[in-house]
Order: sequence, then structure tokens, then C-alpha cells
Amino acid sequence: MREETIEIRWHGRGGQGAITAAKIFAQAAFESGFPGVVMAPSFGTERRGAPVEVSLKISKTKINDLCPIEHPDVVVVLDDSILRDIDVAAGIKPGGVLVINTPKGRAAYHGNHVRLATADVTHLAEQAGLKRGIVNTGMIGALAKAVPIVPLSALLRAIEGEFNGKKGAENAEAARMTHAHTTTE
Repeated sequence: MREETIEIRWHGRGGQGAITAAKIFAQAAFESGFPGVVMAPSFGTERRGAPVEVSLKISKTKINDLCPIEHPDVVVVLDDSILRDIDVAAGIKPGGVLVINTPKGRAAYHGNHVRLATADVTHLAEQAGLKRGIVNTGMIGALAKAVPIVPLSALLRAIEGEFNGKKGAENAEAARMTHAHTTTE
């Protein structure tokens, strides 16, 4: 990813923490030398389980374009059931990266125009001590493995800064474990 602005679109469901994950990633990016950071959530009905989309732009320079992301460099999918409902890869740039929480690996997505990264984040997050369905910080670890533009150490600090005590440690462990177990193609 050599572009001046890196555009990341997150897809999740209400209650999974997509907005918090994008916020944490944005904070870590800013602290790692990306002074241009713009984040914008988009969601319909505010209910648990409803689709949520978050746009995150990071840049080494100031970002003046506040438009929604139409052609992301990276798409992060917190729940593979969304793949049945939404074309998450719509508009992704050729050679873009698709990061999916799935136990199915490559079988989860059949498109060939993207680089794919997968991990069973739901399982790994539970192993780290998080409640079922809390996958946001694990997805940060998967994203860091697939697109190493922000150091994992900076992301772990941002995670621990977002959550207190034991929750911070469990969320950081979820990111660390997922980073180690993410498969990239």
C-alpha cells in the first residue's frame, strides 16, 4: 500500500464493535505517524445485529476529502454471515485486501480480484477471555497482519488505552492471538 491515503471500510453488525475497532485503529495510526485520520460510521436502525459500516481514511498528510469511501484499499468483515447479505467487496480496488472473520478460510470468499486474509476471530477472542461475539479487537490483529501499515505494538497500546484493567488485557490478547493466526494469500 504505497498510496498517500489508505481507505479502509469496515462491515459488522450492531454490538460487534466495528465503530470502536475503527476508532482504535485510527488512534494507533495517528500515534504511528499518520496525522491525517478521518472516520465516519454509517448504520440504519440502531439495533443489535443490524448491519454497520464504518469508513476510515488514514494518510501521512492532511485529508480534505470527507466523502464516503467508494473504492477502498481494504475491507474488514467482522461477521462472515454479512457476505450473504452485502457485496462487501463492491468497489474494492484491484489487488485490494479483504480481511474476514471466518472459520472457513479461503472457502468463505470466492472472488479472485482481492488478496484475502482470514482468521476464526470469534473462536480466538473467546480463547482470550472475551464474550462470544466480541470480535472487534481480534479483527484489529487480523488487519495488522494483512496490512502491516501500523505496528502491532501501537495497536496493542491503543487497545489497552481504550479498555481498563482485565478488559484491556483480554482485548489485547485477542488482537495478539488473531495476528498470529491470520492466514494471508
